[in-house]
Amino acid sequence: MAHILVVEDEAAIADLVQLNLKLVGHSCAWVDNGDEVMDALACEKPDLIVLDVMLPGKSGFDLMKEIEPQAIPVIMLTAKDGIDDKITGLKLGADDYMVKPFAAIELIARVDAVLKRCKAHETVFRVDDVEVRMDEHLVLLSGEPVDLTSKEFELLTVLIQHKNIALHRQRLLKLVWGYDYMGETRTVDVHVQKLRKKLRLEDRITTVYKYGYRLDAPR
Repeated sequence: MAHILVVEDEAAIADLVQLNLKLVGHSCAWVDNGDEVMDALACEKPDLIVLDVMLPGKSGFDLMKEIEPQAIPVIMLTAKDGIDDKITGLKLGADDYMVKPFAAIELIARVDAVLKRCKAHETVFRVDDVEVRMDEHLVLLSGEPVDLTSKEFELLTVLIQHKNIALHRQRLLKLVWGYDYMGETRTVDVHVQKLRKKLRLEDRITTVYKYGYRLDAPR
């Protein structure tokens, strides 16, 4: 799941967008003025921005010129349905463009699609002294390779893909060991302990009491 910055000056629309995004597991922050967006980016470090075009202060188009160098994916929202506006937004670096009014289910689908495309290019993850190179199936600690079993690597990958999200033990079992795995959740605990020890991530892989685990990582 992702942390999403909603930039929208109409409170009713912003509330609707945030409600639906949160229902599917995303976290959100809201800004209603274009002049406050860049400060919000520095503070929130979002994975994606839902950006209205017509805003008090800087417009969405103006903001795209500042956002684009940061390589944060953007879905633009606007009441303007002219082709020129769509082309302008896309040329400025927007990943998608939606016209109001829109169905919440379509927004969620587009958010998921953009995030999936972006994650496909995220092949290296770093936290503290750990570097994970997904494509190479390689994990480094302070620059030195660490031997992980296939299940340890799969578990680490799942935690990275859901970083900062609490995952129930049963969900981890399904994601790593498969829906038909008949083992006990103790299997998850044992593998988490091994990851913590091998990668010195005791302070990063957090136990969520009576629930599961969460990988705490910078946003």
